[in-house]
Amino acid sequence: MKPYRTVLFDLDGTLLDTVDMIVASVRHALAEHLQYDPGRALAVAGIGMPLVEQLGGHATRAGARLDDVLMGRLVQSYLTHNHAVHDEAVRAYPGVEDALEQLRRRGARLGIVTSKARGIADRGLRLCRLRDYFEVLVGSEDVERHKPDPAPVFEGLRRMGLPVQGTVFVGDSPYDVRAGRAAGVSTGAALWGPFPRADLDAERPTYAFSRVAEVLAHVI
Repeated sequence: MKPYRTVLFDLDGTLLDTVDMIVASVRHALAEHLQYDPGRALAVAGIGMPLVEQLGGHATRAGARLDDVLMGRLVQSYLTHNHAVHDEAVRAYPGVEDALEQLRRRGARLGIVTSKARGIADRGLRLCRLRDYFEVLVGSEDVERHKPDPAPVFEGLRRMGLPVQGTVFVGDSPYDVRAGRAAGVSTGAALWGPFPRADLDAERPTYAFSRVAEVLAHVI
């Protein structure tokens, strides 16, 4: 018997191929206000965390005196750049729409749990014709504690009226796997995202998926 009736997904790096766009926006904001470039590897390492935490960590590494004014400028610079390029740059990973359609036909319950702001997350999903597959979209403003804390996973399930049993959370970052494990759901590491497999394996996911279609083998 296949064990899962509910699948929660992370968004960036899992369903939507937005990694290059995020990295470019992070580097733009830091260059504009701190004349600092963390490089691609460090910029990628922060993906999956809330934007304030990402930018704050980079600013601290740059030796900046971080206060609310500087943080506000960094965030606004990031958002201005990101929103300017978003609609042309956002795209779904290959096979995502087909896999979601097959999951829907099987009667699976689907939700999104992301550290991204809900509005731009919703926009990306709609541009890629994916929004209607999901019952809920939990964004950064919907919880006080963020991944790797389990709170976003719990919030998604609460809104769907579902238990942790029979649920698998699929995400591309170590923060996703850690949050899912802490919530008591099964976890699927999305190996097509930007994080090295060794980093994901270190978090002991239940499954490691090389492509999104592999999720189907474990769902009703």
